[in-house]
Amino acid sequence: MSTESAPAPQSGTAEDVKHGPRIAVSALTTNLREYGLIIALIVIMLFFQYTTSGTLFKPVNLSNLVQQNSFIIVMALGMLLVIVAGYIDLSVGSVAGFIGALAAMMMVIWPLGIFSNPLVVSIVCLIVGALIGAAQGYWIAYHRIPSFIVTLAGMLIFRGICQALLGGGSSVGPLPDSFKALSSGFIPDVVGPLTLIPPTVNAAGKTIVGSGLTLHMTTIVLGLVAVLAYAYFGLRARRKRERHGYEAEPFPLFVIKTLVGSALALFLVFQFASYRGLPVVLLVMGVLISMFVFVTKRMTIGRRIYAMGGNAKAAQLSGINTERLTLLVFINMGVLSALGGLIIAARSARPCRPPVSAASST
Repeated sequence: MSTESAPAPQSGTAEDVKHGPRIAVSALTTNLREYGLIIALIVIMLFFQYTTSGTLFKPVNLSNLVQQNSFIIVMALGMLLVIVAGYIDLSVGSVAGFIGALAAMMMVIWPLGIFSNPLVVSIVCLIVGALIGAAQGYWIAYHRIPSFIVTLAGMLIFRGICQALLGGGSSVGPLPDSFKALSSGFIPDVVGPLTLIPPTVNAAGKTIVGSGLTLHMTTIVLGLVAVLAYAYFGLRARRKRERHGYEAEPFPLFVIKTLVGSALALFLVFQFASYRGLPVVLLVMGVLISMFVFVTKRMTIGRRIYAMGGNAKAAQLSGINTERLTLLVFINMGVLSALGGLIIAARSARPCRPPVSAASST
């Protein structure tokens, strides 16, 4: 719970004027601290862009990076709430592997009729993930067993079940194309392509791959909408803060931050649009991130999770049902682990065998 109080109104005297530079420096320092990791990431990407002779920011490479690492972002969203609530979940990798193996077996090996449909399989796997999270959350919430112990056991259990399902790690496939589109597919261009540079045709009358420039206009439209929404909501939040009398960052700093963020977003949108458009999994990540930002900042349950993580005893005494909240946090983690497992299976077209620890291999 925030204890920030509204500052006293300025009188316009010389003493108040002296605080202007201090506020600007304070705002700049605060923003550098908040966005330090983003700045570090940009520096690292520029370094590899230079060392790879421009390969890193090529449209094909950016699409591959998003598709290959999307499951990490998905599971990190769930882990965010788990850690904020004061717990840890060691079983996410094994649960993801188990769900991927279960999905592959249901679609390829087991004759389940309609239950082998990729959409039905995905729904069933998400439900199974929720049940796994509920099972682990029950022991943590209502029996006070440390989450480290419960999820460590879950990690070992679901790693073993995954290996048993796959017969020791054998491959299962091929998986349906409609299922693989979850991780390797791209959104359709409903607006229509825009050709800026016509492709080059060789002597045989065939188009040379990589020549010309055609933009995926649906991606451009979605990118522009996202950038405008980012600027609008940022400006609205700043005005709301000023209206309630709280200190806000200087307007020039806000403009610079918004322009830099918008420029980076538009650059990435242009790169995606010049290839095949936005990957489906990037759209899934965007929706999930927006949902979790809304839940954590605008909904009561998000504030209660922060309160429980800050002081569970005080939260319980204030009327928060910490046991049920803990159970919901782990159910959410189970669902996102299941979604991560589906993305892994769809990307590789085969379920990944969970890694074997050094202790178990000796």
